[in-house]
Amino acid sequence: MHIDQYERYWIIIVAAVMGAFFAALLAGLLIFGVRLPSTPDSSYFVNPLALDAEFGEPGLRNMGDGQYTAHIIAQMWTFDLGSDETYKTYFEAKYPGSTYSGVDAGNQVIHVPVGSRVVFSITSRDVTHGFIIERHNANIEVVPGHIGQISVMFNEPGEFRILCHEYCGRAHHQMHALIVVEEV
Repeated sequence: MHIDQYERYWIIIVAAVMGAFFAALLAGLLIFGVRLPSTPDSSYFVNPLALDAEFGEPGLRNMGDGQYTAHIIAQMWTFDLGSDETYKTYFEAKYPGSTYSGVDAGNQVIHVPVGSRVVFSITSRDVTHGFIIERHNANIEVVPGHIGQISVMFNEPGEFRILCHEYCGRAHHQMHALIVVEEV
């Protein structure tokens, strides 16, 4: 079989480059001990069928000084934001007669005051979901068995939608919630 001279050069060049890449991989593995990244401990994992205490009662928790933690469970085709009765602490104690900071479970709404920092801890009960807050740099892929966390500062009053951006089945378009940031 006859191979043209220029084709032969390209075959040699490609083989040399592939050989160099393979040698670099072997050197990284054997000499430098490079390994694939892994999770340092099991605290990042949660059994989606038997959610532990952290996600046993999802909802918004007031950590003081304008800091909140929101434990959310994503499942087809809703975000479980928790109970309205459980997390009414901030406004009722500090501002009697005012609106409260907490979760409106019937309407899938989280209420927080302006200037709040909310750490969202999210897991999935069933399939892969997405979690994105409009007009904020908050975007997480929610994977069953893993806990995703993101911290968001809410400096402006308004309503911000939480959307699922990973297709999760036929009612995916109905998977949304709302964050209401209110002036106090």
